Order: sequence, then C-alpha cells, then structure tokens
Amino acid sequence: MKKFLLFSLLCLLPLAGSAQERLHRMPDPEAQVPAHIADAPLYGKTFVIIGDSYVRNHVRPIEETWHYKLAVKYNMEYRNFGWNGNCVAYDRTDENFGPPMYERYKDLPEQADYLVVCAGHNDATRMAKFGEGTDFFREKLVVLIEGLIARYPSAKLCFVTPWKVPSPMFPEMTAVLLEVCASYSVPVFDATRQSGIYVWDENFRRLYFQSPFDTAHLNAAGHDLFLPKMEHFMLGL
Repeated sequence: MKKFLLFSLLCLLPLAGSAQERLHRMPDPEAQVPAHIADAPLYGKTFVIIGDSYVRNHVRPIEETWHYKLAVKYNMEYRNFGWNGNCVAYDRTDENFGPPMYERYKDLPEQADYLVVCAGHNDATRMAKFGEGTDFFREKLVVLIEGLIARYPSAKLCFVTPWKVPSPMFPEMTAVLLEVCASYSVPVFDATRQSGIYVWDENFRRLYFQSPFDTAHLNAAGHDLFLPKMEHFMLGL
C-alpha cells in the first residue's frame, strides 16, 4: 500500500526532465502502407513538436497524444519537446517547469520538416495571476518566431492555440498569438474556434479530459477526437 501511495504521489509531480525526452520513429522502407498514406506529404518526414503539457501530456503517456499517433500513422521521425508548465515568455526553471520557449527552442534538433508549437496556456495563467498585460508575452513571442524562422527556413512551421479556456487572460493571449503569427505569415490552428474541444462543459471534460476538473489535458479519447482536425490542418500546410 505504501508503494502504491508513493507511486501515485510521484505521478502528480511535474516532470522536470520531460523536455529532454525524445521519441524516435524512423521511416521503415519495408513497411507496407496504403498508397494514400505513402503519397501524403507527411509520410516519412521529421516531425518536431515543442510546447507545454499539451505536448508532454501531463501525467499520461506521450503515446496517447494526437501528435504521436499522427507520427505513427505517417511513419514520421517524431521528436517531442513538451514540458509540463512551460511558457513561451516566462522562466519557470525554479519551479521545475523549465526555461521559456523563446530560449529553449535552441535545444531543438538542427533539422525538421514539420515544426509545431503548442503554447500559451501557462502564459495566460501567469498574466492573470500577476495582473500583467500581454506586452511581455508579445515581445518574447516575436523572439521565438523569428528564431524558429531563422533556424528552420525550409520547415513547415505552425502554432496551435490553447483551447477556449473560460479563464482570465486567455482571450487576450490568444488574440496576441493569432496577430503576431499572422504578421509573420505563420499558420495557426485556432483551437478556440476549430477544435471541437468544449473545455467549458463539465460533461465533455468527463469524457475527453484527464479529469472532470482539468481544463488543459486531453485523455486518450480526447486525443483521438482531436486528431482528425490536426491531421487535416497539417496535411494542408
């Protein structure tokens, strides 16, 4: 019983080393795949994703996420740089949530065909907690985007917004994210309008989130629900 309780408590702790975790899936030239998969632009490409717990998948396995399942479907090389609690702009190293993405993007691999950034949730919560506006977030988002464009000039870069979370500063943060990405012609999947993830509804969360009180983290069924939307979006990049 003591071992079970210890394991349960450890599962609730932030995963400080999660940003260093990398999952590889090299294309298998011998694999038998349907023609519509083999001929798709995603097939066999390198897929790098960076973000917060939307990417790390909080306390659940990465293998349950939409991005991992997408990589497997298209036989992609998959590199996951999710870190629970991470921000675009705010340094949370002292909390074990890591340096901000506008700095740690430099730790990404040198090559990527598809580069996806899922971020903003934790920036919005910190803005609300400390009564800050969006100026600092905007400034560091520009640094991140310009850095990614310079580092990966030929990659298909895109961002994914957080869900439509009914909390302070989420609309403002999302508006800045959409505006700044548009100014650099970076495609964005607006998960507040296009995702079909109804985070504000408790019954929906019971079915598709990791707990009824969770407003961020999909469970396996939630990732399966969201996967077709992101698959369609990424195929069109």
